[in-house]
Amino acid sequence: MITLLSTEVPLAQGEAPLKVAWVKEGRLLPQGEALDACLGGALRRALEGAPLKEGESLLVATPEGQVLLFGLGEEVSSSGGRLAQALQRLRFPEALVEPLEEAHALAEGLLLGAYRFQRHKSEKEERTLTLRLPGVPEGVLERARKVAEGVYWARDLVNEPPNLLTPLALAERAMELRELGVEVQVLDEEAIAALGMGAFLAVAQGSANPPRFIELRYAPPGARARLDLVGKGLTFDSGGYSLKPTESMATMKSDMAGAAAVLGAMKSAALLGLPVEIRGYIAACENLISGRAYRVGDVLRTLSGKTVEVMNTDAEGRLTLADALCYAERQGAERILELSTLTGASVVALGEEVAALFATEPAWGSLVQEAAGRAGEKVWPMPLEKAYREKLKSPVADLKNVGDRNGGAITAALFLSEFVRVPLVHLDIAGPAFAKKAHALGPEGGTGFGVRTILKVAEAL
Repeated sequence: MITLLSTEVPLAQGEAPLKVAWVKEGRLLPQGEALDACLGGALRRALEGAPLKEGESLLVATPEGQVLLFGLGEEVSSSGGRLAQALQRLRFPEALVEPLEEAHALAEGLLLGAYRFQRHKSEKEERTLTLRLPGVPEGVLERARKVAEGVYWARDLVNEPPNLLTPLALAERAMELRELGVEVQVLDEEAIAALGMGAFLAVAQGSANPPRFIELRYAPPGARARLDLVGKGLTFDSGGYSLKPTESMATMKSDMAGAAAVLGAMKSAALLGLPVEIRGYIAACENLISGRAYRVGDVLRTLSGKTVEVMNTDAEGRLTLADALCYAERQGAERILELSTLTGASVVALGEEVAALFATEPAWGSLVQEAAGRAGEKVWPMPLEKAYREKLKSPVADLKNVGDRNGGAITAALFLSEFVRVPLVHLDIAGPAFAKKAHALGPEGGTGFGVRTILKVAEAL
């Protein structure tokens, strides 16, 4: 557990078992310099043989107490995350941390970097860490806490094992948002069928765990704009009859990371009291094999009325999203931001740290891209090459659910665009949604990618 506190006492005059001073390009920052002057230049002498790169640290014992010199990088939030992790390893219960101009990014980084998921460990390591930041307003810290709370929740959901986070369990977790004034409606299998969501139901029909369609509405009085979100909600994806290999299936509890991002952002938005109406839509189900599972060659009728020939049952997310997108538009969406762990092709193209951004309208795409930049989440614009639409033609239906291997992320985005007429941004977060090793802002596992971008988008409307 980490606690951030504001204090008016500067680094040099404060009292704590540990003080943290930043080092950038081999030099101390202003409050670090003032502390060094009080210590007779001890910190600069320690730095002479150790300039410290980003994330590197040096513990200096002085007559006045211990000082941790820590390398500051270009991304303040990442540096804050690395500092939180270093402090956890050192096991200091409390520290006084030199503030930075980008105070909110630092506070976010400190909170996110300290995240741990221990719910299912029989022996838990309980570490408490209190950090006091001189001169940082309490309002800045409070905002960071509320953003981090949404990211933490998204990470927790992604990290839950699939035997515990079934579609029904995800819907029950979503209903927790009612305590914050968010309206939550959950449709069962019968209601989903009555609507005509044939593609969504087809993906779900192989599992003994029935699907749920989750609709959320955060509607503060006097909202100045509206944002509609769609998140992919596959709580587990085996690939169906187009079965994944074991190593690929091992992380498929994260195939609902888009849904987790929507839920996490709704939580933070409600906590922050953002003056924007936000609606969320999640088609939650499992893609499994049984005598009832959908097959390659099946033709499905979507909510839109368009038919789809199934050529790969592991391209299931776009089928559930087709119905969710159509439903969102029918609810009056003016613009939609959709997040999904949709294709391995996006990871091949951009690696594991960057999400692929596809936009049907340039202005909407630019707004989301700029918001992601302010949030510190990496996205890259990709082309919606209309010529590739030919790859999705079917001899027996309106569309196939896959094209060929080439341009797979693009054809997936083109497929989604067939089911919505309002401006759409599709974020393929297959790479950054789940970290396979520890990183600056957290441990291995769910990252909560997308929560902070959504919040920045909402603030920009």
